[in-house]
Amino acid sequence: MLFRRLYHDTLAQASYLIACQASREAIVIDPLRDPAPYLDAARQEGVRIVAVTETHVHADFLSGAAALSREAGAALMLSGAGEGDAVYRRDASPGARWLQHGDVLRVGQVRLDVMHVPGHTPEHLAFMVTDEATSDAPVGLVTGDFLFVGDVGRPDLLERAVGVAGSMDGSARQLHASLRSLSELPDYLQLWPGHGAGSACGKALGAVPQSTLGYERRANWALKLTDEDVFVEQVLAGQPEPPAYFARMKRLNALGGRPVAPHASLDGVRAEAAAEAGALVVDVRTPAQFAAGHSANALNVPLGKSFLSWAGSVVDPDRDLVLLAGPSARAEAEHAARQLALIGIDRVVGVATPQEGAVFGTRARVTLPIVAAASLGTQAATGSTVLDVRNRSEWEAGHVPGARHIPLAELTSRIEELRGSGPLLVHCQGGSRGAVAASVLLAAGFDDVANVEGGYAAWQRAGHRPEHGA
Repeated sequence: MLFRRLYHDTLAQASYLIACQASREAIVIDPLRDPAPYLDAARQEGVRIVAVTETHVHADFLSGAAALSREAGAALMLSGAGEGDAVYRRDASPGARWLQHGDVLRVGQVRLDVMHVPGHTPEHLAFMVTDEATSDAPVGLVTGDFLFVGDVGRPDLLERAVGVAGSMDGSARQLHASLRSLSELPDYLQLWPGHGAGSACGKALGAVPQSTLGYERRANWALKLTDEDVFVEQVLAGQPEPPAYFARMKRLNALGGRPVAPHASLDGVRAEAAAEAGALVVDVRTPAQFAAGHSANALNVPLGKSFLSWAGSVVDPDRDLVLLAGPSARAEAEHAARQLALIGIDRVVGVATPQEGAVFGTRARVTLPIVAAASLGTQAATGSTVLDVRNRSEWEAGHVPGARHIPLAELTSRIEELRGSGPLLVHCQGGSRGAVAASVLLAAGFDDVANVEGGYAAWQRAGHRPEHGA
């Protein structure tokens, strides 16, 4: 058996190419939107992709299963399990094979047994992999977002991201039952999860790329809990706010995703014309560079591991976009455009660098004021509003007394709540999310906004005493 893990760092997402070395046939599980990496991997390994499948309807990226199946001339296989509005729309993928618990997929001498493991989502599947060329015992389990290294998939997304009211408790109980269904499987079984550390699909994912069921039984909190009620309470506690784009991804993926978008133009003249015509400028430079000088009404979404989570929460996918990168960094802007396409933000009409004008045409060059964290108490006493944009779990663990709390993922939908709040001092944990939020406020017409240098962590280091709880 041939086994390839293809990992995307920004999404912290793993796809898998599994092939029979005798027949040279392969299956791909959970591909991202762009088919190229999987087709390239198949060519490198000298195998032919004959099947494409997914563990579930993804919320954190735009599915590439349908696109890859078309490009490779491969069979498309999707979950036919589960019920509700958030599962696959069968009429949107009429040529697909609809998988159920107990089905068997064969790729040469590699066998994949289909397991229905609901909880993270109602339709979620896992795939038990057996290399029958060497043994009739299974070698591993592709777990998707069901079971991670050190954690489990969060069961709250249908309610908190998609709006399926009252679904969290039932989903958590389904997840507990799915975990219990693993009890008869052997300790040696390898686990190949769909995400690593940094994914928003869990709250405490490990950074190790794979594990074994035996190790997780010893180390994973969720597998050690046998009491259902205790499990439900713990799995729902402290889950971070889902990025705002998750609901859109679920809708699009239930309908089969979208074709790959064309790459953005590198023509700076075109970028300037688009910005003049009203395109949204998204500045992907560092918060310090943005604060020192940027184009009026631009958003600051710094490139980094959280780029897609932040962009998906504050960038309108229905607007034309111009991306601005740092000096001599056309490659950064091009990279950002490719990343945005993975979450369905396709309307990038141009990219530019400061050599072509950090300020476009008649747009003013403005700065973002920075205030010291140690002065927050004094500033608030003069009538300013301290705005905390961290997650709720961070807020409940400790916050600045008198601060107002709106998580970054909710800011664009709740921004009108802040009208008339006076000067706004924005902070997160370390400063980067605060810069994103401050740029959103400036672009929305708030004219007295500052970012708190170093965020809440710096405020704590200055010796201040926080408040706790909701």
